[in-house]
Amino acid sequence: MRWIGPLRVLALYVAALSPALADDVAVAVAANFTAPMNAIAEAFHAETGHTAKLVFGASGKFYAQITNGAPFQVFLSADAELPAKLIEDGLADASSRFTYAIGSLVLWSAKADVVDARGAVLKTGAFTRLAIANPKTAPYGRAAIETLTTLGALAAVEPTFVQGESIAQTFQFVQTGNAELGFVALSQVMKEGKVTEGSAWIVPAELHAPIRQDAVLLNTGKDNVAAAALLAYLRTDKAKALIRRFGYTF
Repeated sequence: MRWIGPLRVLALYVAALSPALADDVAVAVAANFTAPMNAIAEAFHAETGHTAKLVFGASGKFYAQITNGAPFQVFLSADAELPAKLIEDGLADASSRFTYAIGSLVLWSAKADVVDARGAVLKTGAFTRLAIANPKTAPYGRAAIETLTTLGALAAVEPTFVQGESIAQTFQFVQTGNAELGFVALSQVMKEGKVTEGSAWIVPAELHAPIRQDAVLLNTGKDNVAAAALLAYLRTDKAKALIRRFGYTF
């Protein structure tokens, strides 16, 4: 009996390769994963015929929406905690959960020569606004707080905080100049393996807990071949290569 689950997933994936069975899947995607997921969805459609309908936002808000009946079928969270809670809530398939990427935090400014290569700017006080994502709903915000705490800089810079509801809004604050610098996801400022604009300090991983981003199949997607196929596709070497291009690891 223990093989029934994996065999069923495999059968759904094999069936998904047939264009005649092409379907749509509604996917809630953490905002930090916007760029890689758009690229993955395009490649996924080209190879399987399925269409991933993507909605981007803060993972904490997605959790609330899913528990209130939002019709998503797959959830790509910015952390591992929320998919686990959905499984505990009886709303997701425990056997489908896996880490699709480990995120990286970066201190970034849209202007050159604002952020130095070691992040020492955090202790100079040479700025008036520092953007971070809401640490209650966005894992990258929590990682930013952990980093500042580890550095012993939290109390000094906290009065300068400009808080975004999601990592996407946080990035907009910095990109538009409403904050001189901010903690954002590396994927938001990296192109082809490089930060090509402004100035940045890639935060060392040991300064905060790992940002493990987990995926899970929601109960609403259990009979959807496109949902199973998308989760399988995220595990392929081709998808992983796309994900690495945006600064994520595994």
